[in-house]
Amino acid sequence: MKRVLVLLGMLGSIAPARAQTIAITGGTVHTGSGQTIPNGTVVLRDGKIVAVGSGVGIPADAERIDATGKWVTPGLFHGYSTIGTTLFLSGSVDKVQENRRAGDISASFRVAEGIDPAIMTIPVARLEGITTTVTVPEGGLIPGQAALIDLAGERIDDLVVNPGIAMVAVLTESSKPAGGGSRAGVLERLRLLFRDAREYAKRRPDFRSARIQPLAAPASELEALLPVLDGRQPLLVAANRRSDIESALRLKREFGFRLILTGALEGWTIADQLARNGVPVGLAPLANVPSFDAPRARLDNATLLRKAGVAVFIIQSDHAHYRDLRQAAGNAVRSGMSWEDALAAVTSVPASVFDVADSHGSLRPGRVANVVVWSGDPFELSSQAEHVFIHGREVPRTSRQTELRERYRTLNR
Repeated sequence: MKRVLVLLGMLGSIAPARAQTIAITGGTVHTGSGQTIPNGTVVLRDGKIVAVGSGVGIPADAERIDATGKWVTPGLFHGYSTIGTTLFLSGSVDKVQENRRAGDISASFRVAEGIDPAIMTIPVARLEGITTTVTVPEGGLIPGQAALIDLAGERIDDLVVNPGIAMVAVLTESSKPAGGGSRAGVLERLRLLFRDAREYAKRRPDFRSARIQPLAAPASELEALLPVLDGRQPLLVAANRRSDIESALRLKREFGFRLILTGALEGWTIADQLARNGVPVGLAPLANVPSFDAPRARLDNATLLRKAGVAVFIIQSDHAHYRDLRQAAGNAVRSGMSWEDALAAVTSVPASVFDVADSHGSLRPGRVANVVVWSGDPFELSSQAEHVFIHGREVPRTSRQTELRERYRTLNR
């Protein structure tokens, strides 16, 4: 079931791109869906891709960008981040953390309205070719609803594509306090919440007139869970240990919701089971340090999952390192994943997982014009994003970091 890419009456629509035609010519075009076009052309008009291929006719009014010797890809899609809501400064107690609300159950909390379009981390991410993210809430058992955003614009309305792209739940060591200190208690509480949400949906008048026993959460939280139980919104579950992943699969079978896993450090141990159940997985390829939450973590997790047929998208969930998304993809290649699968894992796969493949994640006519021109292989550390387009408009290649560099480079000595 496709998501409607509107702001559901909450935020308005994305600001339209200024009327403009751009032709990116001569580069090696990687569409994100497995196709490579040498000496290709990508034509952008009014915020959309209108033509991709070799020998494409170039409109007379097009602004030309010569990409000869360059690589052209879709903008990178980060499927699990806190971009726009958090800022942690090394050596400082100051921080921005707008992605959490107190309490264990915050299903009605939408992180979208806490996004700061002027936060300094957004330009930093764009410099690394990231154009789209799923920005998630944190804290508790059900921290709330994630937002799909494109990283350009001066207002929240400009950035947010869908303020409720997924409901987030946590089944890790950190969520045990919500279950009285026990993983079994966590699952008991989740089952009660889901059952009470269904009961509430059937008996709203009885609830309003206090003719129903007390429920597991306030009405607003139970109401917010109904799209998950109705299959209209996926449940994005953070789980690492095999037993926790299997618990998420049991809940999926019991309640019939659409499950997306993230973390999944021990996912490789049940890769076939995840593939049979059609559960996509978002993971950080360098997360291989054993812990009580995942004693069997390993570097080739992504490779083994992909070989089993699991849809894998790559993330960098660490607050300070989400800008390293392309390096994470490169390390997945180093651990055995094919280059084409790694590119798809940061472009077309997350777009498909979050049901926006008809607008994001690939270079095809009709898609949103989120495009990057790279100096070389985007997974090589020495390569740079030389042009970044979001909704067909080129964004500045500057950030707080580049401004500081230039400032101190020119100081009188």
